[in-house]
Amino acid sequence: MTEQTVQLAESDATTTADLAGTTTRNEHGRNDSPVSLFSEDEARDFRKRWEHIQTEFVDEPRGSVENADQLVASTIKRLAEVFANEKTRLEAEWAKGDNVSTEDLRQALRKYRSFFDRLLAV
Repeated sequence: MTEQTVQLAESDATTTADLAGTTTRNEHGRNDSPVSLFSEDEARDFRKRWEHIQTEFVDEPRGSVENADQLVASTIKRLAEVFANEKTRLEAEWAKGDNVSTEDLRQALRKYRSFFDRLLAV
């Protein structure tokens, strides 16, 4: 393991989330699970729509399933939009041509990993 790899591994345990703002801290100061890729309002809206679909099932099973399909498709579409926006933001940080430092690239990699962790938490 190179010195840079060791430094990256050591610093990742405590600051990756802090840099990207993607986790919350528990009462012991340790990172909790990644923050949702959706805003609270957006997630609440998706959940509210799902609850309505689920309630509809008793009276309209076919319509409920069709609506569930549409909701899942729109949620996936929104997730793709969130990813595209995040990717654009991250690329801007490291796409400085030949003037980008190893430290800048390390920070970008850490932010990509944090975003990846958030994707897996979905």
